Amino acid sequence: MVLVEFGARYAGAVHKLFSQFMQFACKVADLVYSILCRSCVPALVKMAEGSKDQGGTGVAEPEEDSPNMIVYRKMEDIVTRIQDEKAGGVAIRTVKSFLSKIPSVVSGADIVQWLMKNLSIEDPAEAIHLGSLIAAHGYIFPISDHVLNLKDDGTLYRFQSPYFWPSNCWEPENTDYAIYLCKRTMQNKARLELADYEAENLARLQRAFARKWEFIFMQAEAQVKIDRKKDKAERKILDSQERAFWDVHRPVPGCVNTTEMDIRKCRREKNPHRVKKSVYGVPDDGQTQPSPIHISSQPTRKPTKEDVQKEITFLNIQLDRHCMKVSKVADSLMIYTEQFMEYDPFVMGVDPSNPWISDDTTCWDMEASREPSQQRVKKWSYSLEEALKDPVGRDQFLRFLESEFSSENLRFWLAVQDLKRRPLQEVSTRAQEIWQEFLAEGAPSSINLDSHSYERTSQNLKDPGRYSFEDAQEHIFKLMKSDSYARFLRSNIYQDLLLARKKQPADTEQGRRTSLEKFTRSVGKSLTGKRLTGLMQSS
Repeated sequence: MVLVEFGARYAGAVHKLFSQFMQFACKVADLVYSILCRSCVPALVKMAEGSKDQGGTGVAEPEEDSPNMIVYRKMEDIVTRIQDEKAGGVAIRTVKSFLSKIPSVVSGADIVQWLMKNLSIEDPAEAIHLGSLIAAHGYIFPISDHVLNLKDDGTLYRFQSPYFWPSNCWEPENTDYAIYLCKRTMQNKARLELADYEAENLARLQRAFARKWEFIFMQAEAQVKIDRKKDKAERKILDSQERAFWDVHRPVPGCVNTTEMDIRKCRREKNPHRVKKSVYGVPDDGQTQPSPIHISSQPTRKPTKEDVQKEITFLNIQLDRHCMKVSKVADSLMIYTEQFMEYDPFVMGVDPSNPWISDDTTCWDMEASREPSQQRVKKWSYSLEEALKDPVGRDQFLRFLESEFSSENLRFWLAVQDLKRRPLQEVSTRAQEIWQEFLAEGAPSSINLDSHSYERTSQNLKDPGRYSFEDAQEHIFKLMKSDSYARFLRSNIYQDLLLARKKQPADTEQGRRTSLEKFTRSVGKSLTGKRLTGLMQSS
């Protein structure tokens, strides 16, 4: 029994010692593997890139005269001049906050003033726009926000390290982004907590790189250990610069991605493909994957000559499209809103009552009546479309055209509008009737069409449909809008109707005042007579 008990104890001790030895061996292997990854992998990547360059099969560096590089050099020249305090640049200072210090920052107002002074810019809006372009490319960034733009106030900004400048042709891989997000989860959560979109991207990347996630985690852990050995102020600056770099290449949803290639630049470049490098020296095995935010669902297929020709045609059409500035669109919308505000019963009060919130439909009855109010008559002057929407306005415009012997234009336009609402079995017959009345040779109400519209309409009538007269109708509408409509607004028909509607309320009010005065006088006379009769009886 003693021997058996001794053997059991000896076996347990050996097993425990073996387990401790295996744990120690695993830790040593992990440490050696981490050191090798941190030191050897970047060197191997550089050696591989060098061998590819020597062999002539690598990706060529972008030319210095490419459109992107020209823009980057100009921006970098401005940023370098702003940072040069000896040559009159902006002073970079440390700002004291409530419980801490913010190192190496400048205010947005200082940058705007420097741009206006040194670049001969007179308009502050232009200086803010230029500064926002520089910020959008990541050369300067706000320390308290992810939105890369410049504000002319006391907002604090910091300059990006030249290592992360776009001219270095960084096009980071998703592996680098995964290492960055994983590293953020290991650092100070109060200061570097992941945003919602970053947490979603991290989960998506973790599913995509499930096989190599342990390697990514080890890389992030090793970088965190190195960062903790640095000074606190230096660590803050490096963390903000790295975060700004990813704000450029993986921007907040809804912000502009300046790293996307412009169509016009693609057409001028010899090699529009970007050079892909690794930020942390980690190669991505297999084909490079796009950003997790922008995942293409189209299958990979080698484009044919016809596909390329179609794409070139499409891009040329896109370049020739008419673009309107957002400011002009906003101004037009504001003018339209102010103009039609008085016709909105939800915004302005209507007389006699609002039919949308009461059971009184008198307002709708007045709008549908043949006696238009002043507001209805005034609305006709806004556009020809508004005049034709109103039945009374349409009749008055037709009356004016008849006085000028050009009513056939409006009658043709109305006939085409009626054709679009006809049943399908009646369309062919009605289309031929419109042709015989307005467009055929010797037509009783012939209209004046240009040759192009006439030819298109005659071709469409070979197979008549509801929209066979679309070109002719558009031409006649433009003709009425540019010629007849302007004269209608200046005519006596419209002016008399508008003035009559303006005088009507005044006449009604004057009549009310007159009748009220007569009633007061009669009541006063009756009261005076009664008082005199009472006094005589009392006496």
